[in-house]
Amino acid sequence: MKIALIGVGNAGGKIGDELFRYQLESGRDLCRAVIAVNTAGTDLAKLETIPDSDRLLLGQTNGQVKGHGVGADPDLGATVIEEDLHELERALSEVPIYDVDAFLVVAGLGGGTGSGGAPVIAENLNETYEEPVYGLGVLPSNEEGGRPSYNAARSFPSFVQATENLIVFDNDAWRGNADSIGGGYDRTNREMAKRIETLLTAGNVGEEVSENAMDASDVRRTLATGGISSIAYAETGIDRSTFESRSFLNRFRTNGAREDSDKAKKISGLVRQAVQSRLTLPVNVESAERSLIVIAGPPEEFSRKGLESARRWVEEQTNSMEVLAGDAPMPSADTVSAVVILSNVTDVQRVDELQSTALDAQDNISKQKSDRDAEIEELITDDNDEISPV
Repeated sequence: MKIALIGVGNAGGKIGDELFRYQLESGRDLCRAVIAVNTAGTDLAKLETIPDSDRLLLGQTNGQVKGHGVGADPDLGATVIEEDLHELERALSEVPIYDVDAFLVVAGLGGGTGSGGAPVIAENLNETYEEPVYGLGVLPSNEEGGRPSYNAARSFPSFVQATENLIVFDNDAWRGNADSIGGGYDRTNREMAKRIETLLTAGNVGEEVSENAMDASDVRRTLATGGISSIAYAETGIDRSTFESRSFLNRFRTNGAREDSDKAKKISGLVRQAVQSRLTLPVNVESAERSLIVIAGPPEEFSRKGLESARRWVEEQTNSMEVLAGDAPMPSADTVSAVVILSNVTDVQRVDELQSTALDAQDNISKQKSDRDAEIEELITDDNDEISPV
């Protein structure tokens, strides 16, 4: 699959930057275009990989913004993005849409530009293009406070409705206790890039095609459910025999998948490890409507029996027959990885917790505003209200 990626807001731009960097390092060919959209010029200036020509600063003519951000106000973020959508449309006119299988709109949902603007952009893309529009939304951690949770809870339903499928990443599940704020986000951005690249590059990682290779239609079918999705991932080193097969003496040997029991156990175990470890969003696996398994790495590591065993196991875990499985050959890779997407999950405790936190935050915001208004009124009037204002 080949995509046009649009990172919206501070977090969205950083994630897009990391995805682009990971693509360059891994040699994969996922993004036909990467565009960073923001209302704050300082945030765009911090990006390291996305070219300056692909960074869009919107809201420069808005009297409240003027290129300095929207102050974590999603309503203002939505307004500014909508006012300047023509700027994004102009940038997309330079993208070879004929070579794009889908759009991916990426945003952190705790701020203002991303939470307000990402749904607006996704909805506009849906109205303009025939290609599917997917989202990648990042939920704020509880440590970030009530306001980000409130913004995320407001943005979440709009983003889901505006996209064909919203892949969710939960910062609460990924920030380590020892992480600094910046270091923790850098690490999670890298983890996101790894998962998204491995999943979406299935079918276009190189010239070599295996018997069980995935393609873009398999990914599209799995994500066509609507709703939200979570991604599972695990990786391990390759066997010594795989290294040896790359030597000069073995160059002319056949590099087909070896169907021995060790390879089968390794592939099957890797998929189980992925699903049973940290998902991008903690969910009840049984609530997934569809799933897709991709094994990526050297073809020598693949096992049809292992892949079939893994597929049957995922079917049992999800109580669904809608499970696709295949591989993505990467002859020069030094690891073999398994990525599993659980599509249209409906039993997600984290979303319930987010909404509860947001309701508390909404009550606190209303109370603080009321108290502040009363305090200001008391400050500017005399005790007996005897002074008549001008």
